[in-house]
Amino acid sequence: MIKIVRTDASNADFVALVKQLDADLAIRDGDDHPFYDQFNKIDQIKYAIVAYEKGKAVGCGALKEYAPGMVEIKRMYTTPQGRGKGIATKMLKALEAWASELSYEKCILETGKKQPEAIGLYKKNGYRIILNYSPYEGVENSICFEKRLA
Repeated sequence: MIKIVRTDASNADFVALVKQLDADLAIRDGDDHPFYDQFNKIDQIKYAIVAYEKGKAVGCGALKEYAPGMVEIKRMYTTPQGRGKGIATKMLKALEAWASELSYEKCILETGKKQPEAIGLYKKNGYRIILNYSPYEGVENSICFEKRLA
């Protein structure tokens, strides 16, 4: 059973998962990693989630206000042991529900073209590709998505 806990960026499990995510992205992004890394600091994140399976942290995600009525989904990650179990979809749904409770009308996000699993996740969950938003405008490796919340 998967338990999703709402927290913030000070949560030790969230911090540990983000470190794993950053290590993975450093490999995938290669020379582009420093560019992306500057936009992925967690010190300003107030809304974070951690997914637990049998008491072990296996995934994380976060929300960060982008503009009035619009929230950006950030720091989505599932550990290798947690993949293929629907955990990422459960986390995404939990973030969307939280965003709705906070009165946001739309979620946006950016992911890398070298992350086919993430692209598939977002498409499967009703996100549509949009023009890259700032600060990803003109960035060849970035792909941006949006979803209107009910």
